[in-house]
Amino acid sequence: MIFKEYDVIIVGSGVSGLYAALNLDSSMKILMLSKKELTLCNSALAQGGVAAVMDEKGDDYELHIKDTLIAGGYKNDMDNLRILVEQGPKDVRKLVDYGVEFDRKEDGSIHLTLEGGHCRNRIAHHKDSTGYEIVTSLIENVTKLPNVTILENAHLLGLDKRGEDFLADVLQGGEHSYYTTKAMILATGGIGRVYEFTTNSAIATGDGIQFAYNLGAEIKHLNYVQFHPTAYADRENRECFLVSEAVRGEGAYLLNCNKERFMHKYEPERKELAPRDVVSKCILKEQKATGSDRFYLDISYKDSEFIKNRFPMIYKKVLEKGYDMTKEPIPIYPCQHYLMGGIAVNGNGATKIKGLYAAGECAHTGVHGINRLASNSLLEALVFSRLIAEDINKNFTATAKGEKQFDYPTPDGIALPSGIRTEVRRIMQRSFFVVPDYEQAAEDIGRISEIKDMLYNGGYQITPDYIEAKSLATVAYIILSEVVKEGKEKGEIK
Repeated sequence: MIFKEYDVIIVGSGVSGLYAALNLDSSMKILMLSKKELTLCNSALAQGGVAAVMDEKGDDYELHIKDTLIAGGYKNDMDNLRILVEQGPKDVRKLVDYGVEFDRKEDGSIHLTLEGGHCRNRIAHHKDSTGYEIVTSLIENVTKLPNVTILENAHLLGLDKRGEDFLADVLQGGEHSYYTTKAMILATGGIGRVYEFTTNSAIATGDGIQFAYNLGAEIKHLNYVQFHPTAYADRENRECFLVSEAVRGEGAYLLNCNKERFMHKYEPERKELAPRDVVSKCILKEQKATGSDRFYLDISYKDSEFIKNRFPMIYKKVLEKGYDMTKEPIPIYPCQHYLMGGIAVNGNGATKIKGLYAAGECAHTGVHGINRLASNSLLEALVFSRLIAEDINKNFTATAKGEKQFDYPTPDGIALPSGIRTEVRRIMQRSFFVVPDYEQAAEDIGRISEIKDMLYNGGYQITPDYIEAKSLATVAYIILSEVVKEGKEKGEIK
């Protein structure tokens, strides 16, 4: 098989992948693979904003670190957390240079808002669609780079390593193409589609984690899964629209089935502004107390024009669902949202495999601990993708690029049976939703193991559907293995 050579291959076109491309040396030949269209990624769905200490008079690094530690249960990697917080502001300012339009105050400075878990207003935002604003601005800049080749609707179907070369099998338009590189950046996003209900986009199937796992990279704390407390309670669609943390930051109340506030019963000081995992657990406690899973978010007491101007996208989305958030509460319920675990990396975003890097949600830098503080995700994506680029730049040696030949397995095989992904999602939803059900996980780990073994050894045709099923089964197996281990250590599993 003939493999075309590149200096760097970036898998993923969210903030991490795009920002890495912009920070890599312009002399490098770079290939960027986007699983779907460029704007379909979890980064583009980020509403609230990016958290950083931009107001040095009213805020400081130690306060941001403290808030992150509290939210993360003090399980954070302190070295990487300090890198995140102290280097983050310069990357946020760099976004302005790339054309990102943050909301501004009358004096022209960036408007900073408040979100759950933060003790200061430090969230830079563009209305309620910050992620989309950042992604589209970075895309505009990356597409102008002559050294970057972007392939949209390009599915990575195989990733192997021979010596110092990574070999990539890519399917685009029904045709397989083969590429090789010595520097591979996985920026493939989250694992949301391993659950029945998620705020994540369709691409979030954990592919990068599966490929890294099979290359021998360390996968760390994959059971650190975050459930957002205020997803729109869409009981019909798998992808649930997120109602941003910033809505509570602007004063919205959480209501139970009787349209009564309840957070004061469980969190008398922080109430609605407690961290996400705390609020999600409080909702489940209130559900048990009332016997109802009907919950609401209410900001209708605020000025209607303020709500429409501050949250135009959310207002439009919920209006399409039949609710006017300026006049009435909107139905919400916890939903899988984010992954704090992932491919283990160091402070430069490097794995233990030479040349393999990971950034963004698929990576585990340890900065978030067991629960991510609101709006730290985009900050992590920026800081550590830049550090990856700097590490690659430092170790780069220019060579003539051409083609190489390797033996490579055929993608042919038997057809994949239907229903595998549906079964995996059902198992994960019942075994680990907000809090793990240790006994259920102990029962389900056997079936997940069977599914994983079947996919790995069944001789199936290598298609996008197969790769995603394999990724979901791998992710589910690793998560439930860690849940069962934790359950045994706690004495919850007999």
